Amino acid sequence: MESRRLLELAGGSPKGEGRLERIVVRLPGGKRRALSEAELSAERGVAGDRWSLDPGADPAKQVSLINARFLAAISGASGRQDLSGDNLVVDLDLHEANLPRGTRLRIGQALLEVTAHPHTGCSRFERFYGKPANELVKSPAGMAQRLRGLYARVIEAGTARVGDRARKEGAAP
Repeated sequence: MESRRLLELAGGSPKGEGRLERIVVRLPGGKRRALSEAELSAERGVAGDRWSLDPGADPAKQVSLINARFLAAISGASGRQDLSGDNLVVDLDLHEANLPRGTRLRIGQALLEVTAHPHTGCSRFERFYGKPANELVKSPAGMAQRLRGLYARVIEAGTARVGDRARKEGAAP
């Protein structure tokens, strides 16, 4: 799919309230597991994810989110969607103008806060989804739209379930 179309597709996601489409935890050895629900907490991030097992893990990279429409378009078969390694796949506009650093997101019962840490493409992302997709996420338009996703930290613990609302609640006080 051409770059302009991918940008339009992701940009067409809801701006204020969308939906949690997938939950994925990263396991040791590069494995992934899709879940129907997960507990999120400030101490552990997404329960079961390898982030929670690393005592030196960066709190600014506690939970990763990616746009569901973009991921579906680049992954083709749904079994490849989990390979991105993003914990929460949401149908929500992740553009930095829509969700600047400090924006709070209610996903299910959990409250998250968007961090400033950039989420960029890597060699694994390129291996799974191809060079054109990796180049697009690293382009100025792709970075502004956060096609590779964004990082957040958990502010209020709670359960998130596939199908839950993903709602913007404004900026941190």
